Amino acid sequence: MTLFASFPAARPRRLRRDGATRDLVREHRLHAHDLILPVFVQEGHQVSTAVPSMPGVARLSLDRVLALAEEAQGLGIRALALFPVIDASLKDLEGREAHNPEGLVPRALRALKAAVPELALITDVALDPYTSHGQDGVIDGQGRILNDETVALLAQQAVVQAQAGADIVAPSDMMDGRVGAVRQALEAAGHIHTRILAYSAKYASAYYGPFRDAVGSATSLGKADKKTYQMDPGNGDEALHEVALDIAEGADMVMVKPGVAYLDIVYRVKQAFRRPTFAYQVSGEYAMLKAAAAQGWLDHDAVMMETLLGFKRAGADAILTYHALEAARLLKG
Repeated sequence: MTLFASFPAARPRRLRRDGATRDLVREHRLHAHDLILPVFVQEGHQVSTAVPSMPGVARLSLDRVLALAEEAQGLGIRALALFPVIDASLKDLEGREAHNPEGLVPRALRALKAAVPELALITDVALDPYTSHGQDGVIDGQGRILNDETVALLAQQAVVQAQAGADIVAPSDMMDGRVGAVRQALEAAGHIHTRILAYSAKYASAYYGPFRDAVGSATSLGKADKKTYQMDPGNGDEALHEVALDIAEGADMVMVKPGVAYLDIVYRVKQAFRRPTFAYQVSGEYAMLKAAAAQGWLDHDAVMMETLLGFKRAGADAILTYHALEAARLLKG
């Protein structure tokens, strides 16, 4: 072996020499309290219905959601995001069940607040689980989404959720002006402390398929799409514009969805606004890892944790992920 006459003054590998040193100089860390667990809630008692396209995920009746919430809290997870599975008989063209004070989500909120009061509860402000056509808004005779009419219903939905105990309401519909309308409605109803997590940069993505299966909107939507209101995957600057509008309208936190394919957007949003920035590791991303791991092509836990750490490195303050329980168990050790 030939030795060089001079050696590099800087040897970055010195800081990778052993585990203790690597831990000391690590720039980003993942904690259980960075994770938000999405939960699909359905009617019934002692019911758990597996979602075939999302191994390990199920639609749960409220009693089972309560047990899951207690487990999540015990693992250090601080927030749940509720997504309802609505019976087809309750769906209509305008999604009126969305603002029923005795609907599935308000009842779930009240029960969860009584059982696990310290757990933050996040609700989805959107009409697609409730509409017979599967779109996120009211449609006209030609099937076009009516923006302002939809926004009025979303504001009603948000108030009903806040009254039932939602800590954070999360408009995920991508209608123009909905954050401002929701904020005004909450203030007028006296819910001045209810936070808004705006899905500010939500893309018209092909990654949502398993989620739509889970909530039952895939059948209703059929071959239609949501490209007239969700963002074009080719656009990045537009995401900054959307985020700026939502912050100006009163959003407390902003969301980028999907996650892995849009980490550049997470980074740009965080760098531009320095506001609480969340990312959603969506159903398709979850399903792909599960499928690859089932074939033995990937180390499931290692890739899961590396991916979640990637969200943190990109600038995400919190991550909605179906891996939340699995990751929290590993973090607890």
